[in-house]
Amino acid sequence: MSSYLAQEVHLARRHEEILSQRSELLQQMETYLGDKKTKKTWQTQAADAARKRNAALLNDIEAAEKKLQERVYLLPHPDTVKLETLYWASVKESLPKWEQFLLGRAEAPIGFMKMKTTKKNTSYTEEDSQK
Repeated sequence: MSSYLAQEVHLARRHEEILSQRSELLQQMETYLGDKKTKKTWQTQAADAARKRNAALLNDIEAAEKKLQERVYLLPHPDTVKLETLYWASVKESLPKWEQFLLGRAEAPIGFMKMKTTKKNTSYTEEDSQK
């Protein structure tokens, strides 16, 4: 009988050890799941913040691009500005010569030739095409 009693005491201690280990494992599991949930919450918040930051950056880039495109349309190319300036200078210079003609009081100034439209023969012979 004492062997049964010793065996029962041994089994009771083993049972207590198992319950203790189970309790520790449950506590570790709860801690792990809590940490996992906290990490997931933190990652979700970080992802939301990154999404908002990226959206703001994209809006800023689009606004800057729009402003640059507006500037491109507002400011003509420097060569165009130069040609325009030379053109208007030429117009101002030649305006006194043309003023009476434009008012219908005189003939065209010297150096202005009236162009006559004539039909030219555009057919080519075989000899011309071989040259």
